[in-house]
Amino acid sequence: MARPVTDSRYRKVPSRRLSRLASFGQLASGVAGGMLAEGARRLARGDVPRLSDMLLTPGNALRVADQLSRLRGAAMKLGQMISLDAGDMLPRELTEILARLRDSAHFMPPAQLERVLAAHWGPGWRSRFAAFDARPVAAASIGQVHRARMHDGRVLAIKVQYPGIAASIDADVDNVATLLRMSGLLPASLNIAPLLAEAKRQLHEEADYTREAAMMTRYADLLADDPAFLVPRPHPELSGPTVLAMDFIESRPIETLSTADPEPRQLAMGAMLGLVLRELFEFGFMQTDPNFANFRWQPHTGRVVLLDFGAARAIDPATTQAYRRLMHAGLADDAPALRAALVDIGFVAPAVVARHGPALDRMIAVLLAHLGKPGLFDFADRSFVDQVRSEAETIFADRSAWHIPPAETLFVQRKVSGTALLAVRLKASLPLRDMVERAVAP
Repeated sequence: MARPVTDSRYRKVPSRRLSRLASFGQLASGVAGGMLAEGARRLARGDVPRLSDMLLTPGNALRVADQLSRLRGAAMKLGQMISLDAGDMLPRELTEILARLRDSAHFMPPAQLERVLAAHWGPGWRSRFAAFDARPVAAASIGQVHRARMHDGRVLAIKVQYPGIAASIDADVDNVATLLRMSGLLPASLNIAPLLAEAKRQLHEEADYTREAAMMTRYADLLADDPAFLVPRPHPELSGPTVLAMDFIESRPIETLSTADPEPRQLAMGAMLGLVLRELFEFGFMQTDPNFANFRWQPHTGRVVLLDFGAARAIDPATTQAYRRLMHAGLADDAPALRAALVDIGFVAPAVVARHGPALDRMIAVLLAHLGKPGLFDFADRSFVDQVRSEAETIFADRSAWHIPPAETLFVQRKVSGTALLAVRLKASLPLRDMVERAVAP
């Protein structure tokens, strides 16, 4: 969904292809300048600079985060994905800077907003409402959200898509991919074309608000009898491909749970982790975007509010079964079966097993020892991360063995990992093993 707006930085969304291309050019030149400066500093200290060290600096991450937040659209969305998916693998300071892409976005000036809504509802569109707050209550990568009150008293959230976003998706994805290739971070032998094609497809789906309204309705129906969740309902008479009207539900950011009493915090996080397991093993249908802003909380009811269903999608039954085998192997503490399941699901390439089998086995042993504990699992205990990272470094250093999992696996794992990251943020302690056992039981 979107993060509440906390400042007054109105910036026009660059909607023309040339203006967006120029922004990418400025970004590339700024990053290149930062690399040269960092390289000069390292040489002055007598160090031999590596390309990755010069590129992955806080200064360059700040440049990327700022420019992508101005561009919005697919460019910003991909930056958000990197900040979430990298998890514990990026240096902490870089992760924190890129996290800015999850926390805020610039938003349309009033004149641009007026033109967008007049194109959708007609020039007299304000007469439809008793009140329409021109200042957005939230802003994100693809659109911004406004609060409105109907003449009958209903309060709605109106999500308005930034102009030109849908048309810019393919070019934005290609431009980000070009920046990655130019950086030298990706091996030339790594074929990212299938992943780019899938990213474009999903982003086009997210930019179709008519589709999102249908996904929202499906999700609301699935959880209609679950007292732990609230899902807004769309209002089709006001909605279309670029404007989505829905119920406005009073709630707070999910991170505010971090200062709540332990009981409501554990209940809410337990419900969210349980929902991911139900999505994967029961529904066969998942909202795959774990951006924290997509989840909110009602202190007076204890319910979690679910938002933003543009990334909702059906899960291939083969993917569900692969995850089931993975979970069963972990529950059985069967390291060989777990290694085979990791290859089967696409997380690990056969070449990695052949070249780095001992390092992989040590990683698996650490994960089994930490994740397989009975009783309450403390998500805030990250003592195992350094052990896993030290073994992973050996594998990552072999660039010829790099491998991209299937897109289906990536989308599902993104939701799983993002939910776990939120549990870490909220310092949750949950009966993880018991929950998984129930979810994968016949």
